[in-house]
This record gives sequence, C-alpha cells and structure tokens, in this order.
Amino acid sequence: MEIVILVVVIALVVILGAGGLVVGSRRRKKQLPPTAPPSSPKITAPPAEPHVGDEAEAPREEPRRTIEEVPLPGATAAPEALEEVQLPPAPPIEQPEPTAGRLVRLRSRLSRSQNTLGKGLLTLLSRERLDDDTWEEVEDILITADVGVAPTQELVERLRTRVRVLGTRTPAELRALLREELLTLVDPELDRVLRTESHEESPAVILVVGVNGTGKTTTTGKLARVLVADGRSVVLGAADTFRAAAADQLQTWGERVGARTVRGPEGGDPASIAFDAVKEGIAEGADTVLIDTAGRLHTKTGLMDELGKVKRVVEKHGPVDEVLLVLDATTGQNGLVQARVFAEVVDITGIVLTKLDGTAKGGIVVAVQRELGVPVKLVGLGEGADDLAPFEPEAFVDALIGE
Repeated sequence: MEIVILVVVIALVVILGAGGLVVGSRRRKKQLPPTAPPSSPKITAPPAEPHVGDEAEAPREEPRRTIEEVPLPGATAAPEALEEVQLPPAPPIEQPEPTAGRLVRLRSRLSRSQNTLGKGLLTLLSRERLDDDTWEEVEDILITADVGVAPTQELVERLRTRVRVLGTRTPAELRALLREELLTLVDPELDRVLRTESHEESPAVILVVGVNGTGKTTTTGKLARVLVADGRSVVLGAADTFRAAAADQLQTWGERVGARTVRGPEGGDPASIAFDAVKEGIAEGADTVLIDTAGRLHTKTGLMDELGKVKRVVEKHGPVDEVLLVLDATTGQNGLVQARVFAEVVDITGIVLTKLDGTAKGGIVVAVQRELGVPVKLVGLGEGADDLAPFEPEAFVDALIGE
C-alpha cells in the first residue's frame, strides 16, 4: 500500500513540472521584439597607406578640368619660361710659340750646365802652363759632365794637339777652339729632322717610349704643340693604360691645341688603342699620330715584348716613322743602360732629353748619341708648355761655353 502511494506522488510532481515549462516558454515568446527587416552590409574602407612629407597630408579637393579644357597634343599652348642652363665654356685653343729658334730663346735654362762644363774648361785652358795635371783636370770635368770616357779621351787628345801646334793662348782663341771641338763631338751632321709629314693614304706615326718617370706623357703633349706650331694636324693615342689618369693628362694637352685624343678603358690593351688611334688619324686625314706608351722598366722582359707588339700592330696600317726614346737627362750614364735595352726591342730613331735644365750635365747629349748611333732630336728645358725645343747643335754648344 505504501508503494502505491509513493508512485502516485512522483507522477503528480512530474505532471506539474512539465506544465510549468510549457507556460514559461509561451511567456518568453510573447516578450521577444519584432524582427527588423534585413539591411545592406556596411563596407569599411581599408586603412590609408603611409606617406612621407607632403603626401602625409589628408587629400584635398583640387579643381578638375573638363575634356574641353585639356589641349590636344598638336595644339599650341602658351610656352612656359624655361630656365637657361649655363654650360661651361669650352677651353680656348692656344697658339703655341713657333719652334724656329726656340732653343736660342731658352739658352738661360742651360746656365748650370754652362758653369760646370764650358766655363770650367775655359778656366783650365787659360792657364799659363798646360801640364799633364791640367789635362787630367780637363778630363775630369768632361767625364763629370757625362760626356763619356771614350769621347772625353778623343776631345782631350785633339785639344792638346791643337794647343801645342797652333799655340792658341788668348781667351777668344781658346773659346773658338773649344767651341769647334765640342761641336764636332755633338755632330751637327746627324739628321735631326722629325718625320711628321703624312703619306699618301696614312698619317705619319710617332711612337713615344721610355721608362717610368721620364716624362713621356708630358713630352707627347708638348710635342703636339710643337707640331701644331709647325702647321701639322695631330691625333693623340693614349696607349698608356696602366698609369692612373695618364689618358686624362694627355687629353688635356690635346684640347689646348685642338688635337683629338683616342683613348680606351683603364687597363685595356695598349696595342688595340694604338691601332685605333692610327685608324682615326686616317679617317680624319691628320698629318701626324702621336702614340704615348706606358712606362716600363727596361729589366722586365714581358713589358718590353709588349712594346714590340704595339709597334707591330700599328705597322698593319703603315710604317712607324719615328720611335722617340725619352730619357731623363739627370740620370746621366744610368740612362744609357735603359737606352741600350729599348734599342734592342724597337728601332729607335731619335732621342728626347728631358730635364736638361737644372742639375743635368750637357755632356749626356754626346754620350747617348755615341751609344745608340741616333741623334738627339728634342730637348726639354723646363716645365712650361713650350719648353720643348728642337735640338740645334750650334745653339746648344754656345749655351754651354757662354758668351
């Protein structure tokens, strides 16, 4: 009986709980707000890209032109004032000094050589008694002046014979005698003419060679001035591709006299640049092509062979008319060793002695001519642009022994 009563109570509880749930759900449905109609989605603009300077400002309203206001490409519009660009003025073309008599005008540059050689000899020869000791002093002066041993012995022997036989004693007679003998040593009969006249189909080609530091590039530039002063048209070839700024230096020299410079990349093939320079000279109808080569040590076999290659490549256009060896006159007898090696690689046709003013000894002219058997054709007597002069034996000897 107790079990039946417990079951009835549980059933009543379940029925009452279910009824409460139904009533609560109905009340919630009545309290819900009416659903709103669906609206279009809201689009958010992406963040602006960061800007710098003026662009960092917020965009501003700007006036816009209509299609009628935009001019067509062919239409004429009011020209805007353009700012004139001032270009640097071209360097003026200089007129070099004439070469005729240039060495005479530069005689004062030989003053130190004159004191050591000419005046020293005249002082010794003017002594009342010319004994063996005096003649040894004469030999010492000549050797110190870089004349060389063999030429010195020849000169002293001739002087002793003529003084003894002719009995010349007055200063004027001694000066005339010394001038004559020195002129014989310098040898005025050598052909010192520069071959700069063009051939029928090609220009004359001059190759400038030498060791480092002798002044080849400067000499080439000054030689261009010499040729322009003599009425020649010139093309320069910057075949020195190893020394920094060598091509720039040569081009500056050329621009001063209106000569074009053919150049290539730094470290390029010198033979190729030399070949192109002659090619340009032919195309322009130039009278002379000057080729500046790199300085090279005479002891470096590879570099010397390369110099021979430059000459062979240039000769594909035509003959090389001049090979000028530039020597530093202040090196004296040491320069003769360099000269021998260069003469073995290329056929030297002429010598250019630089720095002959100052401490250089005038006797190097005699020594180098004897050593190579080729004449000194040009001498450098200073740092000025027109201080390169054609060598004139008479003027040179007169400068050595003074008035």
